[in-house]
Amino acid sequence: MEDRKLRIAAVGDELVAGVGDPRALGWVGRVLARTPREGIDLEAYSLASPQEGTEGLSARWQQEAGRRFGDRAENRLVIGLSGRDVEFGLSTARSRLNLANILDGATQQNIPVFVVGPPPGLDPAMNKRLAELNTAFADVTTRRKHMYVDTFSPLQNHEQWRTDLVANGGTPGQAGYGLMAWLVLHRGWYQWLNVQEAE
Repeated sequence: MEDRKLRIAAVGDELVAGVGDPRALGWVGRVLARTPREGIDLEAYSLASPQEGTEGLSARWQQEAGRRFGDRAENRLVIGLSGRDVEFGLSTARSRLNLANILDGATQQNIPVFVVGPPPGLDPAMNKRLAELNTAFADVTTRRKHMYVDTFSPLQNHEQWRTDLVANGGTPGQAGYGLMAWLVLHRGWYQWLNVQEAE
């Protein structure tokens, strides 16, 4: 029996690339390392762009991910969202629209999407805005029947997460990316790919 051909394109900012991780895996690498390969021909492409919000993602995802997708493969899109929209002063409505446009474009092409929400930072004012954005992103994604993982709520007051951010100048290190990966793996990753859960 021929193996399933799976192609995954992951788009997002530097967190998708694992910047700041001494093991250079980030959460994407850790998740892929825990993804069973039996009966699956899996190719994954990480397409990170530094300091990118939803405007940039919306403008580039289709062209960049499309170049990695195959005619004879199950094409899947992973979106790693960040808090950049808050930094850039984008309204929540605008951020919602940008994400909705990406998801609608993917749906039209029959591309299942797995959205990983923005993780919290150390600034309480920024986190207050991020909490709103996270809720909006979750709503937009689930309404369109795509998968959404909330990393914000479980990590906001997580001691290990906060300690890791402090130690790494505000970005995750090995421990932080490990926590993000755990959330992704335990909030629907295997079901989304229709694969057996790793032991």
